[in-house]
Amino acid sequence: MLRAGPVLLLADMLAAALAWPLAVWLVDEAIPAHAQPGLLPLLAYPAAFILFLYALGLYRREAMIEPRHAIGRIPLAAGLGAATGFVSAAVLPEPFGAPGAAALFGAAVLAFTASAIVARGAFYFALKRGAFRRRLLVIGAGKRAWDMVWLLRNEGRSIGLDLAFVHDPRMGEIDQRLAAENAGRIFDAAEGFLAIARRFRAEQIVVAPDERRGMPMTELLSCRTAGFPVREYHRFLEAEIGRIDLKRLDIGSLLYADGFTYSAIDLALKRLLDIVASALMLFVTAPFLGVAALAVKLEDGGPVLYRQERVTRGGRIFRIMKLRTMTTDAERGGAVWAAKKDPRITRIGRFLRRTRLDELPQLVNVLRGDMSFVGPRPERPEFTCELARELPLYNERHLVRAGLTGWAQVNYPYGASLDDARSKLSYDLYYVKNFSVLFDVLIILQTLRVVLWPGGVR
Repeated sequence: MLRAGPVLLLADMLAAALAWPLAVWLVDEAIPAHAQPGLLPLLAYPAAFILFLYALGLYRREAMIEPRHAIGRIPLAAGLGAATGFVSAAVLPEPFGAPGAAALFGAAVLAFTASAIVARGAFYFALKRGAFRRRLLVIGAGKRAWDMVWLLRNEGRSIGLDLAFVHDPRMGEIDQRLAAENAGRIFDAAEGFLAIARRFRAEQIVVAPDERRGMPMTELLSCRTAGFPVREYHRFLEAEIGRIDLKRLDIGSLLYADGFTYSAIDLALKRLLDIVASALMLFVTAPFLGVAALAVKLEDGGPVLYRQERVTRGGRIFRIMKLRTMTTDAERGGAVWAAKKDPRITRIGRFLRRTRLDELPQLVNVLRGDMSFVGPRPERPEFTCELARELPLYNERHLVRAGLTGWAQVNYPYGASLDDARSKLSYDLYYVKNFSVLFDVLIILQTLRVVLWPGGVR
């Protein structure tokens, strides 16, 4: 079954591949013969454009099902992609750069904006006609099955789902909310799992009963050997929503699942990425950091940097560095979580938090090895002890170094409560369980969307 995200990505690549040569041909006469760009400088433009489409969240669920989330970001992605191509063409030596390629900036903005709009027009046309729908057969029709349906509707990566359910009294009672919505799609298990799967033309079977004792495992094996993929509830849901659902946590499912292990090569590559990414970002943002530091000093004459104890890998405590955003006596009464419209935040501090400029000194912590570029955000020791008592598996987030950005940060808005901490932990555990260097790179790209649209930042 084709998934919507990869299909849209391929549509964007195809549309750009058709539009870009035409745009280059139209402006070719404006480029002197001696400055004609080669293949590599020309490829830099569409490659950067596709990366910025991803970085700005245009392959996320909300952008794919609601055009209003995408239409305003397309010109920005085209502009950023064109600017990246322009700079690389002007700065890099041949064969990666060419002075003539810089003249393509305007053509690139127009061509890529048009290509992305056309690609999404075709995508939405197919979507409205039922493309990308998946047919799932759920074993169970109780509370767990209803919870899964609710989560898939609100957080699932699949855009459209056709669901049917198999009920057996031994698996528990039918959830009335599910029955009210799916009265004609709850099959009696007496008919046989395989026969039901064939009649429904299921593409995948998800095992989600409230009670597993007495479930006919041989029938599930028959389904699998007949070509129907069979997935366990927790593993299926984790892949669909991109987090580990703590409210329905099953330690056994984590115990026997893959993940939570890292090879020496993985850790070495991650450290190399940390050093390269943080050094490059520190070099690029140094002027902004200098101006921000001066603004903090001029506002009230207090110290520019704020150092605070935080917890990183293995429970080790280190001192994090940030630009000061609160008054100098902000914690005279002890450590407290930030509140909405916190009066302790200064005027400059509010701007720095909204733009994330206050986080830039943490790049030094990354270079020192206290933090990683990507990982769970470091929490204060006072809060860590409290949260570990309240939340299961909280200390497992310390299997990796704390990060400047992370999977929770690109998926969940800023929060300062126990419920917020629980939600963020569900994303942190998913990251710790499924860590890879490629995953880190994708998170770094998506951080741009959070910086430009900092919803929920306090």
